[in-house]
Amino acid sequence: MKYQVGDEILVLHSNEEGHIIEIMNEEMVMIEVRGVKFPAYMDQIDFPYFKRFTQKKLFPEKVAPQKIYVDQIPKEKIKVSETKIEDGVWIHIVPKFSLDDFNDEVVESLKIYLSNHTRVGYQFVYEQLFLGEVGFALESTIHPFTDFYIHDIQFAAVNDSPGFAVDFSLVEPHKKKADHFETNLKIKPKQLFQKIETLKENNQAAITYLLFETYPDKAEDNHIQMDILRSAGFKVYDATKIKQNLPSARTVIDLHIEKLIDRHDHLSNFEILTIQLAEFEKWFDLARLNHLPAFTIIHGVGTGKLKGEIHDLLKVKKGVKNFINQYSDFYGYGATEVFFEY
Repeated sequence: MKYQVGDEILVLHSNEEGHIIEIMNEEMVMIEVRGVKFPAYMDQIDFPYFKRFTQKKLFPEKVAPQKIYVDQIPKEKIKVSETKIEDGVWIHIVPKFSLDDFNDEVVESLKIYLSNHTRVGYQFVYEQLFLGEVGFALESTIHPFTDFYIHDIQFAAVNDSPGFAVDFSLVEPHKKKADHFETNLKIKPKQLFQKIETLKENNQAAITYLLFETYPDKAEDNHIQMDILRSAGFKVYDATKIKQNLPSARTVIDLHIEKLIDRHDHLSNFEILTIQLAEFEKWFDLARLNHLPAFTIIHGVGTGKLKGEIHDLLKVKKGVKNFINQYSDFYGYGATEVFFEY
């Protein structure tokens, strides 16, 4: 017998393959093709092997890959970006995540970076503050278009509203640029938590805060021929020596009375207001003297008395381009930002 039950066969007239499920007699068998069972004469079927070996292969034979040696690989040309965007000096906060006992992603700490996106190098004095007290300080140099890792802050400490104060000076002093430039940044826990959630949703790496776009110019000196004034009988003082003893200008001042003096319980409201306005005048004049582009005054919300007095003064101050009191992530409605013109 040529065929046995289970043999694979080829139906000659349809060229379909199947298998034998029963030998009916010496001339006929029962076959199954694609689930259909039917009888067939033995001369109507054949083994499929001849077809398989002679028909065109559906899949080409695998060709062994040609060996390529290291010295045959062309070297890739490294593309160095010639365009560097100058958009100021920034603080970058990079959350470090870990998994808790429930396998949920939580923030463990915050990595603090200073990023210089300008063509100028700066010396800086960095102070990180908790509740007004210095928690960490560093003095160093940051070069053009570089990122500088400063330190880590434990995430649990964010509830103490961390603040950052950075005093900048030029690595290569310029006679037309300010000697120092102080910047301040205060972070409120609620806003930071929201920013972290947004960062995770957008798959971003860092939370960024702009410290300044351009290092400010030095106040222009009026070049007056002092000898002529002296010869005319005028008494002339050397103002440059006075200026050397002045404090550095600030971009942000906090006029809350507890920030200005230690004891104030015995003072009347009028006396407190007088002290606050005198402090405002002092730092306003220094900001103008050092040609700061902008100046932020923290006056709080309270009854609005201090804010009202400051706004009245700003309306008549020389050199004030405009000022605005709007909601801020850092100060709410408790601060006014002043913009100067020179």
